[in-house]
Amino acid sequence: MPDQAKHTRRIFTGVDTTGAVPIEYRFSHARNGNRRLVVVFANLTAPDEYGWANGVLDKVRANILWIRDSFEGANTYYLCKGMDFLLERSVAGLIDRVMRSLHLTPQDVTVFGSSKGGSAALFYGLKYGFGNIVASVPQFHIGSYVLADMPDAARLMMGEVTEHNVAVLDAVLPDLAAASPHRNANIYLVTSPQDEQFPRQVQPFLHLFQGYANFNLVYNDSVLITGHGKVTLRNLPTIMGILNLLVDGVVPRIGLITNGGEVPEPDLTAIEQFLKDTSQVKGDSFPRPVITFPPAEALLPPDGVAVAGFAPGGVRVSIWENGKYLASAPVAADGSWSWQANRAFTAGRHLLRVFAADASNVQSERSDVVFTIDRHAPRAQPTVTETPPPAPVVTEPVDNSYVPGPTVRLSGHAFGAERVELAIGEHALGTVPVEDGLWSWQPAWEWRGGGHTVEARAAYSDGRTSPPGQVTFVVAGALARNPVLQQRYGG
Repeated sequence: MPDQAKHTRRIFTGVDTTGAVPIEYRFSHARNGNRRLVVVFANLTAPDEYGWANGVLDKVRANILWIRDSFEGANTYYLCKGMDFLLERSVAGLIDRVMRSLHLTPQDVTVFGSSKGGSAALFYGLKYGFGNIVASVPQFHIGSYVLADMPDAARLMMGEVTEHNVAVLDAVLPDLAAASPHRNANIYLVTSPQDEQFPRQVQPFLHLFQGYANFNLVYNDSVLITGHGKVTLRNLPTIMGILNLLVDGVVPRIGLITNGGEVPEPDLTAIEQFLKDTSQVKGDSFPRPVITFPPAEALLPPDGVAVAGFAPGGVRVSIWENGKYLASAPVAADGSWSWQANRAFTAGRHLLRVFAADASNVQSERSDVVFTIDRHAPRAQPTVTETPPPAPVVTEPVDNSYVPGPTVRLSGHAFGAERVELAIGEHALGTVPVEDGLWSWQPAWEWRGGGHTVEARAAYSDGRTSPPGQVTFVVAGALARNPVLQQRYGG
């Protein structure tokens, strides 16, 4: 795919954990109120496993949903892991939730991809009845292809690589094309005889589309095409033209052409709520990493750069400089992590940005560390034991809020902790266990009306105790009698 100087669209990233398998995505709103959605599946060489995400689709006027094909470090054709197709249903669920959040129907959706992304576009379009399918140089016999050319994908998709499992995956797309009830889909299949995969992976299956109302074959017989990867590039202007026609409601076929339907000021409430709920960065519920070494504005020798700290709730931290990835470091059970650079840093001032990620790749907010490289600086050893563990976060009730009472539940998160201890001043209220980083506590007694400030401390299995976190709230009963509380919390 051609390089792009920069994106001209705002991109949102997220993880949809609604289904059985967490699905990572990127999303960009439509231009000028366009009422279409383009779903993009990744090709074999897509950077970061997001296909066509380098700016080449910036001028496509529709909403765009990119879906990542990276699970346990390998690809899956968006189909299965260990022959378990829960992954497919999770991907389909993500598309459905985005589509419904935009108040669209399947007829308003175009699925698009090249190579394995083209196979996925055909599969999801034919199985779930999306209106338009644009597939460039797909593979139809998926099992045979991954067995021969993608051994990591074969192991991940099949679990046990057997002739039976290869045959099952080989049959998925041909059987679907032969039996799909969605024969009014507008299908545009791009291919070339110069593609080395054409004789085995495309040509034998073209007859399966004879009963489709609007099947179009873009057949590029060009000597300038030198292999599989070049077919899509040579046809890129055609593909972009087809996409833009489809998202404008113009279907390239003989017959009635419909256009328009834009909404200049669309209601984005539902999709914005979806983006918020599935945002990859969960700063409100996932604490940013604490950096204990080096101290701010430290002087370090060129070959002595190390970073360490705490990241409770994370399984790894990711370290970046100037927008470029440097390294990842695992997070230990107690939340500690450390990283030692394996190269010398240049002289001068450096800023490293660090974030934590959990097992679903949900990310924390970023933490920065600034240091200066000086060849005369002494080497220092990193430490992660000087900073106490973070206080629990109370998410319910909201701090400084008014609650109806008389029963009040307190809940929140304390990643890595064993339990949370609650108190008002010197008076202990109770202790509650932490499960999967979350805690919740509701007493058997009723709260008296008025204001309360509750402190919460996290206790860890190694004996450490955090500083207190606290929440202040007002319970109904005192509000009507107190004009000061009325003014602060409302009538």
